[in-house]
Amino acid sequence: MSFGWKYGATRHEGPRFRLAEYLKAVTAILLIVWLFKGPLRLETYNDQIVYAIIVLLFAFELLAVGKWFGVTISGIVFALAKGFFWTSVFLFFGQWLGMSESLHAYDGTAFAYAVVLAIAGMLLAKFDEKRLDLKVEKKAYEFNGADFGDIKLEGTGKAYPVKFGRKKVGWVLDGEVAVEVDTPLGKVSKKLLSPVIVWTEEKLGGKKVSPDAAFVARVNGLVNPERLYRKDKDSVVDLGFIKVYEGEGFEYVKLPFIEVIETPSGEEVRIGPMRFRDGNPEMPPGDMLTIRELRNGFQLTRIGDRLTIKTEEYTVETDGKRVTYRSGNESLSLGETVSLRSGDVSVSVGRDRARIKIEDVVISARDGTVRIRAGGKTYSIENAEACRLVLDKAKRIVEEQSAELIEGLGIDRALLNRRVKELLDELMGYIG
Repeated sequence: MSFGWKYGATRHEGPRFRLAEYLKAVTAILLIVWLFKGPLRLETYNDQIVYAIIVLLFAFELLAVGKWFGVTISGIVFALAKGFFWTSVFLFFGQWLGMSESLHAYDGTAFAYAVVLAIAGMLLAKFDEKRLDLKVEKKAYEFNGADFGDIKLEGTGKAYPVKFGRKKVGWVLDGEVAVEVDTPLGKVSKKLLSPVIVWTEEKLGGKKVSPDAAFVARVNGLVNPERLYRKDKDSVVDLGFIKVYEGEGFEYVKLPFIEVIETPSGEEVRIGPMRFRDGNPEMPPGDMLTIRELRNGFQLTRIGDRLTIKTEEYTVETDGKRVTYRSGNESLSLGETVSLRSGDVSVSVGRDRARIKIEDVVISARDGTVRIRAGGKTYSIENAEACRLVLDKAKRIVEEQSAELIEGLGIDRALLNRRVKELLDELMGYIG
């Protein structure tokens, strides 16, 4: 069984921020057009192109306000300061590139505006200053379920927005909530105990309803990062503004202003508007989604086609190509190779090969040859039919034991011993 993961470079951002990125690209193109206005025979439109570039410089800076911490007065002032700064740089160097003297003369004025506005922005920041903590708002909205494709939240209750500074990063749900998710192992359903936090920028609430002030006060203490993540190192961390995901051959870290992606095919580091890439990293489509019980151990996180479900009893991980189930010292992996492990028991089945190990008995089959080690003796059988017998029996063992394992019953040793004894008896017939 194998699963394909199609990678894309789509990013989950609001339309305003995407428009700001598009305008940056348009500004760059227009700068190149203006630079080569001579060969393009556009000297007549020299001033008009300069005006258009200046307008675009201010436009994408203002549209990008609030990307990290929400829109603030100081953020708008700083955006204007940056607009004037880029304008001053453009006007200053434009004098050697054919810009008219009447426009170039404003480079000093534009720079002065940039400095004054930057000072004003720093002073206004004192009024905008808020503790950059997660905070559950004292606002409530009707919750009637949510659909995230393969992941669905069902139930009714109230949804409270969670903000980091002025930016909404998630929702806390209070009510009867259940999660249902389709996985390669089948459908996983679980009733969640309130309160439940959902880290997503999508809107979950409906019409406004009266909030429970006591609930808000209680939950605000639970969303503290130190309470949510107490382990030395978590493979999955999602706080809306901080995201960490570590899986097989894949690492993703996102902080305000910084994003790091590492895959077997390359890595990429983004620092603000700067991007550094080595190789061709596989970019996960969309943003992370996390659903977590605040008082219990359940957490579900999806990033692209990668999914991790953690409970107090088991963990399920999928990466689009492979799915792994773990419970205690028992594990089940499905992919190009299917394997089942529990202590001194292991069964693996791949294309034209299989291996069964239980205590001191080892049976392997590959390339038409079966090898057996049991009771201190070793046997070798070169027979395609015997090899096929081992493959079929190994598949049957995995299918039988997988159902028991996923139901939380663990490995059925008695059944496993019986299947291995049946296989040994049949193989002895080939030895004669």
